[in-house]
Order: sequence, then structure tokens, then C-alpha cells
Amino acid sequence: MTEILSVPAADARERSEIGRYLHWLQEERGLTFEAYGDLWRWSVTDLDGFWSSLWEYFGVRAHTPPTAVLADRSMPGARWFPGATLNYAEHAFGLPGDSDHTAVIAHSQTRPPIELTFGDLRDRVARARAGLVRLGVERGDRVVAYLPNIPETLVAFLATASLGAIWASCAPEFGPRSVVDRFAQLEPKILLTVAGYRYGDRDIDRRDEVQQIRAELPSLEHVVHVPYGEQTVAAAVSWTELLAEPGELEFDPVPFDHPLFVLFSSGTTGKPKAIVHRHGGILLEHMKNSALSWDLGPGDRMLWFSTTAWMLWNALVSALLVGASVVMIDGDPVHPDLRQQWRLAEQTGATLMGVSPGFLMTCRKEGVRPAEEFDLSRLRQLGAAGSPLPAEGFRWVVEQFGDRVLLNVGSGGTDVCSGILQGGPLQPVWAGEISGACLGVAARAYDADGKEIVGELGELVITEPMPSMPVGFWGDDDGSRYRAAYFTDYPGVWRHGDWVRFAPEGHCVVAGRSDATLNRGGVRLGTAEFYGVVEDLPEIDDSLVVHLEDAEGGNGELLLFVVARTELDDALRSKLARSLRGALSPRHVPDVIGAVPAIPRTKTGKKLEVPVKRILLGARPEEVASADALADPDALHAFVAYARGDERGEAR
Repeated sequence: MTEILSVPAADARERSEIGRYLHWLQEERGLTFEAYGDLWRWSVTDLDGFWSSLWEYFGVRAHTPPTAVLADRSMPGARWFPGATLNYAEHAFGLPGDSDHTAVIAHSQTRPPIELTFGDLRDRVARARAGLVRLGVERGDRVVAYLPNIPETLVAFLATASLGAIWASCAPEFGPRSVVDRFAQLEPKILLTVAGYRYGDRDIDRRDEVQQIRAELPSLEHVVHVPYGEQTVAAAVSWTELLAEPGELEFDPVPFDHPLFVLFSSGTTGKPKAIVHRHGGILLEHMKNSALSWDLGPGDRMLWFSTTAWMLWNALVSALLVGASVVMIDGDPVHPDLRQQWRLAEQTGATLMGVSPGFLMTCRKEGVRPAEEFDLSRLRQLGAAGSPLPAEGFRWVVEQFGDRVLLNVGSGGTDVCSGILQGGPLQPVWAGEISGACLGVAARAYDADGKEIVGELGELVITEPMPSMPVGFWGDDDGSRYRAAYFTDYPGVWRHGDWVRFAPEGHCVVAGRSDATLNRGGVRLGTAEFYGVVEDLPEIDDSLVVHLEDAEGGNGELLLFVVARTELDDALRSKLARSLRGALSPRHVPDVIGAVPAIPRTKTGKKLEVPVKRILLGARPEEVASADALADPDALHAFVAYARGDERGEAR
């Protein structure tokens, strides 16, 4: 039976943003909900009532009002708030009288810290907007950025959005091929870029990469150089020139479905999908998630390390929509040491700190004691996303912070640019499990026949539309690629691509990507549970597991690859096998355990189980993964060698 580590505080309704929303529902709509589960069920059955309540509660500023909430519930093709015109950027500058309040705190390894008030932000965005107009940017034009997580990126994004132009960004550590594969699809008019940056104690020169990128984007009319480090970009408009003249901070009203930004899939195989998100959908979804799950409001500060290529960057800057401040971090997040993110949380007074599960597990393994070593008295929530967090990680956080800090583990994705499963102030925390589905997200587990299942692993699906589901993919004029990506297996139902198990109470476990699920002798096993056991051992830093099926229906071959701190000898192999057998089952004991120098991951940290499987089945690396999409392209070499038979290790 799953262990409950914490329950909502007795005064959670009085102290939390979701509690204030519940009070508003009672006062304004005459609706009373005793528990989070009751509120969630209403949010996914009365879609008109729920989403219209968020529109009113958060005070969405519409230039023309909608004629309905949900005119068509079809998926794909749901029509939200028809007739409404608005602008996302109009909501990002705090409440009246907030001009002197802090909006942005930025720390990097390239230059000293920067702090901007809401007034500063308004002035810079107005200037950037005027500068973009001088460069000929109009509604529908694409503005792209090869920029790190710094205030200039936020300013350019909001200025772009204010004009009804469309934004996309890549982090400057991406190689030219990866950037062009993304940006060329959009035919951008403007490129904003840095010439270099500092990562830890290394200076990185990107001038050659910038030159290659601009040479392969023939649609570019202007390049804007953002000063960052010592290098400069030749033949470019300077950031100072762009912001040289003051302007009025105006917001072009656009339809609810007007494109706001384009996010890209990881691009491990083929060109990345260009996922188009809309002004209204992102505005409502991010207001909801920031306030009702992450408990952010005026006076709060959100710190979550992210590059500009990850959807969490968009979620981070959206904290401004509810009047909170954002902490922007650029550089090596563990420089000069593992404690740097905790140190920054202390220095910036973060009330919500987001980290990766891998970071938490490493801190646990290395004996870091954040609550004792740092003044984190303002911290109320610790968010974790990107991969599953084992139960031991949950317990470690509770040991460090007690019930003063809520551990909010979530799972979502670029596709909806938000959380799908998450916790919050009114939900219990279960060891090793996510607290439940987010409000407004009709998340279920389906079997292969499209029937809902509880207590068993199944496909994560969403059975009702959400406003933040994409408009579609850029360039997919007939919608065929979009439908194929999410709606082929279960017509009219969104298939997300994760493998999940829901408990009757609603809490759940994400067991990894469904296309990487291990099918051993007809029994499907999730990869996440392997990693939770293996990476908890002090001798193991990282791991990856794949299953090679037997064409005749047998058990196939289960292979576990580890990055070990010590020699992978027979004793360590035996320990791994015993740990998996004892913690999980005999079916989880690998046939082969091999050592590799590194586990291949995307730049956002996702393990490449499927590409590795394809390499082991004979595919060439260039056929399964774009090198520019990988954090360490050399990490695939060991698997190529293994496939050739150069290295073999037997499980004991």
C-alpha cells in the first residue's frame, strides 16, 4: 500500500491561492467543493463552467468578449472562446501600483546579477516593441531567438507577443544544424542572438555558429545582437539600438487562437515537430497552473532552472501573469558545486523552487542537507519534473523540510505546455507517486482497446479538450501530422505517449514513455521503476534499460546499461540483480548488465531508450538521433560498439 507522506495543512484553504479560488466559487457561483477530488471532477465535466470561472477569477482582459466558452468539443478541433480578442503580453506586468515591485531577478556566470521592477520591465518591453516595429515586424511575422535564459529574452518575447508576432527560441548551446532544423520551418524575419556565453568556468564562443545559422535562414531581414560576454556579432543591429527610442506599451488584440509561440519536440529522429501554441490557451492554462497548483501570487518568487528551449521556460516567465516574480538562471546549474541551486534559492528568496528529480537524488546521495545549510525560510513549494522521482527521493525531501515545504512532483509536456499530472496545496503527497491530475485535465489510463483502467499500467490519455492543446503543427496544413501524433490510437481522445497507473484515489505513477515500455513475456514493465532501484545504489550514477523482443514471442533480452562509480564486476552485477529482484520482481532481473561511460539524453534531460534500442537492433546512430539534439552525442558510441559485439557483459 502506498505511503502518505503528508496531508494538506489544516489552514491550507485559508493560506493558498486555490483556497481563495474555492472561496470565490462559493461567493460568486454558489459552488462548494469539500475536497480537491470534487473540484477536479467538476473541472473536467463542466468545461464551460470551469474555464469561464478562471476567465473571471483571473480577470482576463478581453478587447472583445467571447460569444461562448467552448463552441465545439471535438478533438482535434475544439473551439475555445470564439469571438474573443486579447493579448497574452498584456497580463504580464503586475497589478496597478506594482511598478516598484520586483519582477525579474537574473543570475548568470557571464555577468553580474540583474534585477528589474515591473516598471523597468514595462519600459524595456515598450522600447523593444518600438524597435521591432522599426525593423518591420507585423502581426504573424516570426521572431526567433538564439538566446539564454536572461532578461533580454523575456523582454523580446513579450514585445513580440504584444505585436501579435510569433516567437520561438533555442538555447545557444544548440548546434547550428539543430537550430536551423527548427527555425527554418518558420521562415523568420528577425533573429536575436548572443555571440557567446560563460558556462561554469569556460568561455563559449558562438560566433561561427551564429554565422552558419543566419546563412541558412534566407528569410531573415535583420539580426539583433544581445551583448553577453566579450564577443560581438558582426553586421547586426545592437540591442542598444533596438531599445534606443521609448514607445507606448500597447497590445494588439488578437483572436483567442492566434499563435503566441512555437515549441519544438526533441528532434531525436527527423526534424523536430513545430508545435504551435495560442495566446488565449496559454494565458488561461498558465494562470491556472501558476496559481492553483504552484500557489504563486503577488510577492512570490519562482526559481526553476531551464534553458530557453524547454517548455518550462515558458511556464517560468508565465509566473508574471499572476503577479509573481521570476528568477532567471543561466550557466552551469551545479557550478561551482552541487549546492549552487540551493544557494541561489536562499539569495533570491524563492518561494517556489523547481528542480529535476535527478538533482534531488544526487543531493540525497551526496549528503546535502539544504534546510540546514541554507536559509530557505521563504520556500513553500519544491517542484520536480522532467522524469519520475523514486519514493526514496520523496522521503528525503520530507526528511529535509518536514511538512513546511510541499513537494509537488508533476508530469506534463511540450505538447500542452503545462502539467497534466501534479500536486498542490490541497492534495496529499504519496511516496513515489504524483498526487493526481491537474484541474481541467481529464487524464485517464486506457488499455489497448480504449477502455479506462485503474490499478494497472496503461496509456496516459486526455478525454476532454484543454485550451492549451496546440493549434496544430507549423506547416501541417491539412492537420494530418497532428492527428497522427495524438489521435490515431484512440479517435477523439488525446494519447500523450506516457505509460501511467492510477490508484482508485487518483494518485498515479508515470512509468516512462509508452514507446519505451518493456514487454517481457507479455508483461509490460515501466522503465521508471528500474531507474528508481538502480540509481539509488551508491555505486551507480546513471542507467538505461531496453528490451529486445523475441520474434517468436519468448521473453526476449532485457539489457541494463549503467554508469558506475566503481568497476562493474561480478559482485556489482550480482548486487544489481538482487536489488531488482527484491524491490521489483524476478522479471525485472536483466539478462545483460553492461557498463557505459554516459547515458545518452536530449538537451532537456530525457533518456533516449528508443534510439538506443534501434541502434542495438542494427540502425546507424545518424538514423535514430540528430547529434545536435543530444546533450552528449558521444554517449551513443558505446551502444554502437555493443551492437557490433565489441563489449558484452552477462548478468549474474
